Amino acid sequence: MSISKEEVKHVSELAKLELSDTELDVFTSQLDDIIGMAEQLSEVDTTDVPVTTHITDVMNVMREDVAEKGTDRDLLFKNAPDSENGLIKVPAIIDESEEA
Repeated sequence: MSISKEEVKHVSELAKLELSDTELDVFTSQLDDIIGMAEQLSEVDTTDVPVTTHITDVMNVMREDVAEKGTDRDLLFKNAPDSENGLIKVPAIIDESEEA
């Protein structure tokens, strides 16, 4: 199956593309080559070829998902300048009492 110049022109109009005659010739030739390659692939017998889902044999390169004890809260709060009720106190960024 080959593609005609009229078919390429029709598709370019559907895509709202303006192609010059030179561009139309180039794209017709390129698309014809692409279709030819796809047809060539369909001729290959892939009956006993397994499906490829990954290109490598690596299954999982991440560490195991194991819960670990976290850092002690009191130790973490030694780095905070101020805290209250188990939370780190920070200066207010938005003061709702100010009028715009």
